Amino acid sequence: MSGLFITFEGGDGSGKSTQAELLADWLVASGHTVVRSREPGGTELGVELREIVLHRRGHIAPRAEALIYAADRAHNIATKVRPAIERGDIVIQDRYLDSSVAYQGAGRVLDAKEVRDLSLWATEGFMPHLTILLDLDETIGRERLDDARTRYDRLEAEKDDFHARVRAGYLSLAADEPDRFLVLSATDSIESISAAIRARVEALLVR
Repeated sequence: MSGLFITFEGGDGSGKSTQAELLADWLVASGHTVVRSREPGGTELGVELREIVLHRRGHIAPRAEALIYAADRAHNIATKVRPAIERGDIVIQDRYLDSSVAYQGAGRVLDAKEVRDLSLWATEGFMPHLTILLDLDETIGRERLDDARTRYDRLEAEKDDFHARVRAGYLSLAADEPDRFLVLSATDSIESISAAIRARVEALLVR
């Protein structure tokens, strides 16, 4: 039996972590084995790469940034995610390759196809069964972060025009792959978002 790979995407402050936790709790209560991961930082190596790419002081060239994310992704899929899926577990992950296409492709203005192809090569074409995109206007996301953070990582600290490009990049990805994406407004209530996610996941569980 193969498991499920479910990823959460969205701009900063969209509530991905909250919804991922609620979904994991519901699945565990229903008797499923759930593995949580994130990118970057889902493995021991990933924690080190996360510190470099998000918290290192000084400039990182956009292509170098994309390569660091791809390296983290390759290791995470090979050592954690793929083995869990092969065991029949459900993997819930905060961010995957769509983040690179949105942040390094659209945000850093790199070629989106090249960024995507890099991640596909790094992961041997491994794709999620479902990607949940929590869509949020970048100005609202900034307000939410300002209320919750005293320290911002390198991407969170970028200006609004960067985050506007990221949001547009995400929506373009979702439009291109409507069967894989579930797009929800991050301004809806936590309860209504969670219910919509559970309904979509239930359909996958009986596939």
